Amino acid sequence: MAGRLVVFEGVEGAGKTTQLERLALRLGRHGAQVRMLREPGGTAVGDEIRALLLRPGAQIPPRTEALLFMASRAALMDGQVRPALARNEVVLLDRFFLSTYAYQVAGRGLPEHEVRGANAFATGGLVPDVTVLLTLPVAIGLSRAAQRGATDRMEQAERAFHERVAAAFDRFANAAWQAEHEECGLIVPVSAEGAVEAVEERVWHVVAAACPEVQG
Repeated sequence: MAGRLVVFEGVEGAGKTTQLERLALRLGRHGAQVRMLREPGGTAVGDEIRALLLRPGAQIPPRTEALLFMASRAALMDGQVRPALARNEVVLLDRFFLSTYAYQVAGRGLPEHEVRGANAFATGGLVPDVTVLLTLPVAIGLSRAAQRGATDRMEQAERAFHERVAAAFDRFANAAWQAEHEECGLIVPVSAEGAVEAVEERVWHVVAAACPEVQG
């Protein structure tokens, strides 16, 4: 089986981690070698950056925030993602650069062309095979996030910020937007509402269609 990169994206509380783990188990039953990773993090450098970025109360200017995400991403690409793909593993990644476009460009107001250039440098031009974009109303997502316990720095941002992020994710599902952003690859929206098992089936349908060899 050829190496594949499957990304999970969405607003806070959309259930990315849960669905990623369920997909990993399902792929394993089909004989795939799976590596689960998350952004930021996944390397010694990335984990340090993650702790800083998500620390409640940390005062981080938008450009600094974006570049910290890029630094973690570059380390993850070189240290984990590309080697796993070379071993023909299926890499499941909890967030990737689509989140940068949503959170730092739409949410923080940074210039898109500058962020895209920095991202291309960080990723080395790696394009996901498919991005599963879990969709959920902002209010439900933030409620879910709060129910998990202590919230992190990103989750604690004002409601207007999360609304801008959600609106951006909605745009990303548009075919015209994807055609203008070829570096993002295929983006498929999947409703995150309803039972966890029902969402899992929707995710599996999308991944199996984009990467049919994962079915064994």
